Amino acid sequence: MALDPDDPRPPYVQVANALRAAILTKVFKPGDKLPSRAELAKKYEVAPMTVQNALRELRDEGLIVSRQGSGVFVRERTERPVGLRPHIERAFDAEHVTIDFAGFSGETLHGIMQEPLDKIRIGRLTPASIHVRILVPDPGVPWSVPVTVDERADSPAFRKRAEEIMRRHTLAIVDNVTELGALGLVKDATAEVRVHPTAPLFKLYLINNEEAFFGFYPVREHVLSLGGEPQAIYDLMGKDAILFQHSITDDDTSTGSQYVDQARTWFESMWNTISTEYKR
Repeated sequence: MALDPDDPRPPYVQVANALRAAILTKVFKPGDKLPSRAELAKKYEVAPMTVQNALRELRDEGLIVSRQGSGVFVRERTERPVGLRPHIERAFDAEHVTIDFAGFSGETLHGIMQEPLDKIRIGRLTPASIHVRILVPDPGVPWSVPVTVDERADSPAFRKRAEEIMRRHTLAIVDNVTELGALGLVKDATAEVRVHPTAPLFKLYLINNEEAFFGFYPVREHVLSLGGEPQAIYDLMGKDAILFQHSITDDDTSTGSQYVDQARTWFESMWNTISTEYKR
């Protein structure tokens, strides 16, 4: 399947077009693994770098996703929201597990981590290390959002309620992870919570330093009972946040690789500068 020598388009564009057509016509179906870069180079009689450039085009279009160590797979172009649970559960198959979270309460993360942690307790998963870091807003300082609807003002009663939710979920993660270390089920197990004074307008998950999941918190009005009185609040709605996935690839100039790298840089900057340890 050599390329047409009379086609004026660059070879990588021709390869990208051929693969795109195969994906859109279901020759390669969602979830299928594409042939290796070497196999595609042989098939189209081009250099491996030409194939890499073609794959970058399809990756940027959202037609394929690269999984480090596994290969390149077809995905639905309209695939969203991304299901976070299977990715975090799969992360615990690795020898060294790292999860960094920045967001509002950690409630979703707590729910997702229960199953893999239970599997470690019964010996079905055996990672050598687990490191979890959680960044949440400081409930001890006024917030710019969530705020009251009438006055656009910080609500100490709401912050107290939010802190109870945050404590319940983040500290449960800390206790569950550190318990695995204390029991000798994981050689090196740590989990930390830090707070910062910035309103979290998005949620970010970094998984094994290879995948990033990002979603904006929509701001919605709803009414809560605070102190026995109804209170209209402009709140951050985590359940309405659509997550978008970015993955490290073999090409460090790809959009996914650069996104994960910048997300890690941002997280480290927050963790090491304006955040402080959360006191129980």
